Amino acid sequence: MGFLLSQALTALASASSLFLVAAGLTVIFGVTRVVNFAHGSLTMLGAYVAWTILRHLPRDPASFCLGVLATTLALAALGALLEMTLLRRIYRAPELFQLLATFGVVLMVQDATLHIWGPDDLSLPRPPWMRGFVTLLDQRFPQYDLYLIAAGPVVLALLWLVLNRTRWGRLVRAATQDREMVACLGVDQRVLFTTVFALGSALAGLAGALALPDGSANLGIDLSVVTEAFVVVVIGGLGSVPGAYLASLLIAGLQAVGIVVLPKITLVLVFLVMAAVLTVRPNGLLGRPVAAAAVLGAQPPVRPSSPALRWVGVVLLLLFVLAPLVAPSWILAIGTEAAVAVLFAASLHFMMGPGGMPSFGHAAWFGIGAYAAALSATVLAAPMPLALLLAPVAAGVIAGAFGAVVVRLSGIYLAMLTLAFAQIVWAIAFQSVGLTGGDNGILGVWPPGWVASPARFYWLTLALCAGGTLLLRRVLYAPLGYAIRATRDAPARADAIGLPSNAIRVVAVTVSGAAAGLAGAIFTFAHGSAFPTYVSIPRSVDALLMVLLGGVGTMTGPIIGALAYTGLSDLLLRATELWRFVLGAAIVALVLLFPAGLAGAFAGRHGDA
Repeated sequence: MGFLLSQALTALASASSLFLVAAGLTVIFGVTRVVNFAHGSLTMLGAYVAWTILRHLPRDPASFCLGVLATTLALAALGALLEMTLLRRIYRAPELFQLLATFGVVLMVQDATLHIWGPDDLSLPRPPWMRGFVTLLDQRFPQYDLYLIAAGPVVLALLWLVLNRTRWGRLVRAATQDREMVACLGVDQRVLFTTVFALGSALAGLAGALALPDGSANLGIDLSVVTEAFVVVVIGGLGSVPGAYLASLLIAGLQAVGIVVLPKITLVLVFLVMAAVLTVRPNGLLGRPVAAAAVLGAQPPVRPSSPALRWVGVVLLLLFVLAPLVAPSWILAIGTEAAVAVLFAASLHFMMGPGGMPSFGHAAWFGIGAYAAALSATVLAAPMPLALLLAPVAAGVIAGAFGAVVVRLSGIYLAMLTLAFAQIVWAIAFQSVGLTGGDNGILGVWPPGWVASPARFYWLTLALCAGGTLLLRRVLYAPLGYAIRATRDAPARADAIGLPSNAIRVVAVTVSGAAAGLAGAIFTFAHGSAFPTYVSIPRSVDALLMVLLGGVGTMTGPIIGALAYTGLSDLLLRATELWRFVLGAAIVALVLLFPAGLAGAFAGRHGDA
């Protein structure tokens, strides 16, 4: 009995910490509709700022509270500055381009934090008043965790009072439901959004500061925290603070039980819960349907590219074909990576642009293709051509089955469910040691002798990736492509004229998954191995960045975005230690200068780019 009580209290402490992060995110997300990927970075900065402040203060409770308060105010000011200098300029851009800008901020904050505080984890030794324990049913429980347990309900109560008993709170709740109507009533949205972002950032800083005594300030906080926070926001319901607290309790409780009862699924338990909740309640536990802008909205008819632009494409492709005749092997290796990136980005664009179905977990299909090729080559002893054929088939079939289940979801809920599925695939690859090798991966998956040279494999990769990309492009100009865009722009009208919208969306997901699977298979043979990292969140983020950088609303966008992102990353990696900061700054600058993407900036002048 004592052990169960200890597990329950541990779950409550974890729920409070998670809620503090998610509460700020749900307030920001609910009002501004910004998919703020930098929220985890604000939590990370909260931990570092708190460490810097608290190490110079006396170790008594009053000084600790003063340091936490100072950290909270500092992060509130930083959040307001971020909103006024960056986010305010891109509120009219599509939501996913806002995500691109905030990811640029993530890269900048990572390198800035590394430069200021160094690479080592920074822990804060507990003073005597924090090291105390209480004994409950013969079980010792840390006294500080009891303070964390109390922090969650206290913050929830204060937020409830602010949101329900003040004029500012009523405006926030109204903006959560319909921010356009709030603007029509004469409310200054700039002031409202700045204060909302300051509040959300303050809560992120508070979470980072309060978590410091139980852990450390480290560079891995940002992405790990923001993923779980997004899950909590989606499960609880967009813009619902009580829903975020309820979801935090649910997630923390199931994790505490899962560690004891089902340890093998602990890694994906959070995402399994999210998938189950969204299948039953598409708007989350306490969420309501809200008036949100579409990812792209209705787009003008697609027009063929101008002859000049077509000739540019032909010349570039010819240069890539002739590259092995003059380029060294390391250039060909980069070219191979770039070709795979183009096909991977084009596959995501197929469902996200014309299909209007955003995905945060597109690496699932990439990884399934990679493992299908690796297992075919090692277990079935299949030749490389057969392995390259089986990989897109496997990825396409699984993607189609997934699409049939989630076809009625859209927007951020669909995007988070794709992330959930990708994490499930990652956990299977990581834990199925007997089949996939676990963290050691599957090794020895090399091309046969007839394409073993760098030049020959480069030509094969270029042929497959360019052919796959051009085939996707051709499909989007075919009747199927126009039907896909019709279900995106006007699903009710598409149904009225007899188009099976759900079936068309499933086909789009299937084709997209198959193309990504082929990219994963080629990548596996290029590297001679398959690892769980092929299915990781950073892999999905890379694809998303490439598509958004080039432009979601154009056909050439993913090609330009993939080449630009791959080339810029490699160039900066070789040129400077602060390559993340420079890359992030470049991404932010591109979003501000070209809110429709690099290709979108020229689409109107040269036909469909």
